[in-house]
Amino acid sequence: MSVRARHRLTHLAVKMELFVMSEWSTFVISTLGSLLYTIGVIAFTLPYRFPDAGVMGISVILKYTIGLAPSISSLVANVILLAWGWKELSKRFVLWTIYNVILISFLLEVLQFIKFPVINDMFLVAIAGGLIKGVGGGLVFRTGVSGGGMDIVIAVLRKRYGIEVGRFSFYINMLILGGSMGIVGMEKMLYGFVASYVSGQSIDSVLSSFDKRRLVLIMAKDTKPVVRYISDELRRGSTVLYGEGGFSGEERPTIMCLLTPRQTMVLKRYLAKNHPKSFMVVSEASEVLGKGFKHWKQI
Repeated sequence: MSVRARHRLTHLAVKMELFVMSEWSTFVISTLGSLLYTIGVIAFTLPYRFPDAGVMGISVILKYTIGLAPSISSLVANVILLAWGWKELSKRFVLWTIYNVILISFLLEVLQFIKFPVINDMFLVAIAGGLIKGVGGGLVFRTGVSGGGMDIVIAVLRKRYGIEVGRFSFYINMLILGGSMGIVGMEKMLYGFVASYVSGQSIDSVLSSFDKRRLVLIMAKDTKPVVRYISDELRRGSTVLYGEGGFSGEERPTIMCLLTPRQTMVLKRYLAKNHPKSFMVVSEASEVLGKGFKHWKQI
């Protein structure tokens, strides 16, 4: 075998290993997220006749009115949505969404036979249900896929027409929740709004906690040992920017790097001990994409 052929095989093996590792984490995280979301529906929505948002909200209303199982109605609705917009969606998004949709429908059937504890405080039920569904949904979104429903509509409209449809989704969800008042009553509808709000906040919290990074700028007289420490000890890359002091006019190299909160604290201790005259600026980075952080394919 030639050197070039061996090189290609090695490169292919590395790519396959990375693919399996990345998709294995997607499988574990999205499965856990779908399970938590379904528990939220089975344990905290249906037993208390609470409304819900999105496609599941429509399925819940159909359950309360004509007795149609949410596992069936949500599955049918998601199949229709995927058939409508599959051309605009990536293969990875479609395949994992199909997996999550089928898994949620299966779990809706299985978990209904489990007797969950009854909670008498309706407000606590709304908070707990919204929290569990939000954490579950956030875990699924973290992998760059979805559990179906309005997420499919949003992804398709964004790609097809190039528009942001966050408000559209919000209004549709509010319409579904508001329209449930004639079926579940005003009190339950308001609890549904509370659960939906908590769910949204929980999703945001889960996503931000996974992607929490610090953007660090360091100005030091001698940047080489600092760059070496970041590379060798923290195992992170850095970029040296060359600027000029506004008052002195002297050249002032600045190190820029992205670190986790723990790595930031380690770097602070290093600078305090070895470079006490250095200047350090730390700010929150809401999202970081690229090698070593969130992969581009998760978008």
